[in-house]
Amino acid sequence: MGKTEKKHWLLNLLIVVTIIVVALAFTAHYKNWVKTEKEELEILSGIYFVKISYADMDSVTMVDKIPSMERINGFSVKEREKGVFKEDSLSTNKVYVYVDKLSQQKIRLVYQDSMKLFLNMPDSTETELMYQFLSNKINPPKE
Repeated sequence: MGKTEKKHWLLNLLIVVTIIVVALAFTAHYKNWVKTEKEELEILSGIYFVKISYADMDSVTMVDKIPSMERINGFSVKEREKGVFKEDSLSTNKVYVYVDKLSQQKIRLVYQDSMKLFLNMPDSTETELMYQFLSNKINPPKE
């Protein structure tokens, strides 16, 4: 009788730990966590993290669609597209994609001359505010 209770205890512990790990992974990928620092932009989405200095940013535009690309790693679930991609099979440049809603506009950010990043948030207003913020960092308004 004692061995059976011990096995059930171990199985229950394994189930609880698995549920906690899955919940943490879901929370990490649920949305893009964007942090604007004084000198750089930090984006975290699950296991994907990128830090870009404002000085390295070349251009920022709004686009309706992301181009067709080859996925290196990442995932797609419903309207979410996240991961690291290549523009085509010949290209060596990585394209980072942090899209929470494919049906909405995305920010296309080019930095370090040829690196690209696509980003949006679940709320289109947040995406528009981030676009304005980044535009002002690249081309500060004249006083």
